Amino acid sequence: MSKQRVIVEAVLAGKSQTEVARLYGISQPRVSQLVAAWRHGGWDALEPRTRRPHTSPNAISEDMVTLICHMRRTLSADGHDAGPRSIAARLERAGHTPPAISTIWHTLTKAGLITPEPRKRPKSSYIRFQADLPNECWQSDFTHWRLARGNDAEILLWLDDHSRYLISATAHKPVTGAIVLATFQHACTQHGTPQSTLTDNGFVFTTRHRGGPNAFEIELLNRGIEQKNGSPNHPQTQGKVERLNQTLKTWLTARPRAHTLTDLQTQLDEFTHNYNTQRPHASLQNRTPAETYNARAKATPDHNHTGHYRIRDDTVHATGSVTLRRGGRMHHIQLGTGLGGTRVRMLIHDLNVLIINRDTGEILRELTINPNKDSQPRGLKPGPKPGNKKGGMPKGYKFKK
Repeated sequence: MSKQRVIVEAVLAGKSQTEVARLYGISQPRVSQLVAAWRHGGWDALEPRTRRPHTSPNAISEDMVTLICHMRRTLSADGHDAGPRSIAARLERAGHTPPAISTIWHTLTKAGLITPEPRKRPKSSYIRFQADLPNECWQSDFTHWRLARGNDAEILLWLDDHSRYLISATAHKPVTGAIVLATFQHACTQHGTPQSTLTDNGFVFTTRHRGGPNAFEIELLNRGIEQKNGSPNHPQTQGKVERLNQTLKTWLTARPRAHTLTDLQTQLDEFTHNYNTQRPHASLQNRTPAETYNARAKATPDHNHTGHYRIRDDTVHATGSVTLRRGGRMHHIQLGTGLGGTRVRMLIHDLNVLIINRDTGEILRELTINPNKDSQPRGLKPGPKPGNKKGGMPKGYKFKK
């Protein structure tokens, strides 16, 4: 029984409205309102009414709801990503104006097409690295797959780090060092030579810890390609190609299992075409990998130098700093607020950075990055300091570039 009904029952039992108001801690006019409502509409009039509006002008149409649910079922059945972001991207490519991501999520949840999951780690907590140019870095990995008759097969993947463009996907039994070398040479013939490669420490990729390089490593050396290997037992370093493994296996699972390597290769060719040219990628602002891969000039190996060289153009922020991402970590290099808006060029060799004014050629700063710190302060300038009566540098002070 609701409190409102108890109040009216007390009045009907013979208590005065003033006495009932004092007893239940409300005003006397409120008691009169409740009694009047009961006389007009009975006990149902005392129950709380919904505050839901009669109309929702901003609600999406039933046709859009039907289309969203149909797209969710179709993409899931076909082995594609069917999350709200993917649905929004595909709606936009189909010529529709997609609703907000949250609206799509609520629509799918209301339709029972999303299963609630435990709260995940926020994406903002991850350190994410992406190469600046196509062919600046190719990631590679191989994954296992079982054929229809129970035979094991292995799929070797080459992926462009900048654009997620799937350079190569080939079926083997099994993947060997010779196969890695052959597929890499073929990929270079088709797409150009990358500036660097990133793989795990599998023996088909590196034998540096066993006394000498293998054929693939010698090929990289001869081409002037920088070789990078992830930390042992840390697959997150090759996170993009590891994620591609999951996407590929989901797609393959939605299809009849291949009987032979030839059948599997046919499926891989179909997947490669769809992944590169048809499937919008959330991390690429809903562009396809092919669109991103072909949008910029491609990086090439540096045959004349050792170490990692880069050139980066930037504009000094109003706070007097420029940014430089290295090893997945963003560094803020301080130049001074007086240089805000200045166009600069950074010449980068591993940890050493030379910053010059693009318009005048003046050297603004030269430093060695401290990889353990986000901010790279300028340090104190030479000259008299407060509290140093004799002038010059304070005792024990070492000037930092």
